Amino acid sequence: MKELDIKLNEHFGGKVVRKDLTKFVKGNAIVPIYVLEYLLGQYCATNDEETILQGVETVKNIISRNFVHRDEAQIIKSNVRERGSHRIIDKISVKLNDKQDQYEAFFANLGLNKIPISADVIREHQKLLSSGVWCILTLGYVMTDDRNATPWVIETIKPIQISISDLDEFKEGRTHFSKDEWMDVLLQTMGLNPDEFTFRSKLLQLTRLVPFVENNYNLIELGPKGTGKSHIFSELSPHGILISGGEVSKAKLFVNNSSGEIGLVGYWDVVAYDEFAGKSKTVDRGLVDIMKNYMANKSFSRGTQVYGASASMVFVGNTDHSVPYMLKHSNLFDALPKDYYDTAFLDRIHAYLPGWEVQKLRNEMFSSDYGFIVDYLAEILKELRKEDRTNEYSRYFELSDSITTRDKTAIIKTFAGLAKVIYPQGEVSQEDMKELLDFAIECRKRVKLQLQNMDETFEEVDFSYTIKETGERIEIDTLEVLEHLAPLKPIISEEINADVDSSPKVETKKEKVLASGQKIIRDNQTGISFKSLFGDYLVGATEIKLIDPYIRLPYQLRNFMEFAKLIAEKKDSDVEVKLHLVTSNNLDYIEGAREAFEQMTLSFESIGIIFTYEFDENIHDRSILLDNGWKILLGRGLDLWQKTGGWYDVNEYIQEKRLCKACEITIIKN
Repeated sequence: MKELDIKLNEHFGGKVVRKDLTKFVKGNAIVPIYVLEYLLGQYCATNDEETILQGVETVKNIISRNFVHRDEAQIIKSNVRERGSHRIIDKISVKLNDKQDQYEAFFANLGLNKIPISADVIREHQKLLSSGVWCILTLGYVMTDDRNATPWVIETIKPIQISISDLDEFKEGRTHFSKDEWMDVLLQTMGLNPDEFTFRSKLLQLTRLVPFVENNYNLIELGPKGTGKSHIFSELSPHGILISGGEVSKAKLFVNNSSGEIGLVGYWDVVAYDEFAGKSKTVDRGLVDIMKNYMANKSFSRGTQVYGASASMVFVGNTDHSVPYMLKHSNLFDALPKDYYDTAFLDRIHAYLPGWEVQKLRNEMFSSDYGFIVDYLAEILKELRKEDRTNEYSRYFELSDSITTRDKTAIIKTFAGLAKVIYPQGEVSQEDMKELLDFAIECRKRVKLQLQNMDETFEEVDFSYTIKETGERIEIDTLEVLEHLAPLKPIISEEINADVDSSPKVETKKEKVLASGQKIIRDNQTGISFKSLFGDYLVGATEIKLIDPYIRLPYQLRNFMEFAKLIAEKKDSDVEVKLHLVTSNNLDYIEGAREAFEQMTLSFESIGIIFTYEFDENIHDRSILLDNGWKILLGRGLDLWQKTGGWYDVNEYIQEKRLCKACEITIIKN
């Protein structure tokens, strides 16, 4: 068991579970993960392997005996009749029959309708009145002489959720973890392997939790298929509901005028719209108008009455085109249905999560380590909704005066939500707070830039802030604009050389002039290659020394081969270049690395590179020393990029298509 798992079990014993257990117990049951982890939490919330194995078998038996499969509904009914009662797991919704003056339950999988249920149960669990809640219940069968009466009786019922959670205990437990450890714990809770994610990629995933901790928070995420956009909203919490974007009406979402029954926003903390994009989709324009008012004012009116609610709205969908195409030919809202392609509606969005930055989920990206029982975390997140941390940033920072009230509200709600998720204990340093504020501003600026593109009446906004302590002004840009509309500028400048006697008709010659400088690369940035970073500085060098402690894993060896290829491209064909590598290694990798380097030695000779290497366990810095007078300081060495999807991923072969890790490259005259 790794150190973080031990620490998690130590401080949150009984509230964590190993995340790979759900696949062992799920079988063919179509049931959310929070239902499975609720059961696993009863029997497997431990790090004792024998107890876990016994618990998994117990849960498998419970699912086998009690979960209602639709195609086995008649068998379950027969078991209830023959035994008199039977414990089942099913999704239950309840409606009021005002003619009979009684509440009636509807069973999603068992297929039973209009089964009387106690009003006391409804008063305790009002969410049953919405579109359905997973429950564990004992269903009885009592035949009476009254042929009009149903024989089915709900003897006991318990919605699957932990009703008691100690927020103070949770906050105290958080104090034992660093920021990075805590973010990893949350990713593992979501079923993800944090080792496969950069800091920014983790932040993107955790932003999906903000609607669960912030009231009336409006989030949109558009991107490619297969990145897990909707998973969290259907599987993580019993307080969120995922609906198809085309399967919602005014009555279902807000209030039914004929019955006066409140819709989904009255019962759920988060209402998420799956498959929200699609230009050809037809949408009720009246629904869009009500949503605009609700998203702006937290209220809605149907008929003569005004209602209020606190449900957050989340919109997830797939994009139709690449980001460069959308930025050049349309905008990042291009894929939305016509009626939602409305600047007044979109201006209510607090944050636009760049789904194109989220990598498609691969097997190695899923976790088999420990995380919170998701139902436990869901209750904690619900408790955190009661806290207000929107003004916390103002202790250190002051937003630009040109930021409108709506923009400011969006920024501080995203900031506050992330602060609750990552720092629930309330202690946040200025540096950590800056990370969240930068990201929150970027998420809102992404919305505003697209609105300005769609409607020229939207004025430009200065999305900057000032650090109170130093007076330094920080301006925030969105990553896709830096990549595609304002790409990383080369340090190299161009000078015009012209003969003094030349006439205006004579063309002048431009020469590249190399200069010292620094390039800052952000997490998830694309368009970066060795050639664009420092290719021109290799010209004329005949002796090159690369110092990089981490040239051992397959992708690191690939990067080194690509570096050698660039050297070959930049040297004259009749010149030999000496390339010396200084790296470190350990017993697990050293033999494999030595074998790879020996093969490279022979291979590089054919392209005019004389390759030598040495192992030095004491090196830490990463740099390239060139005998032409330049020194390149590499923040991460050659390890600039995140992992690709493997041999069949085009990113494996094109450096510019790979997602970067955050780092700095500094070039100085040696």
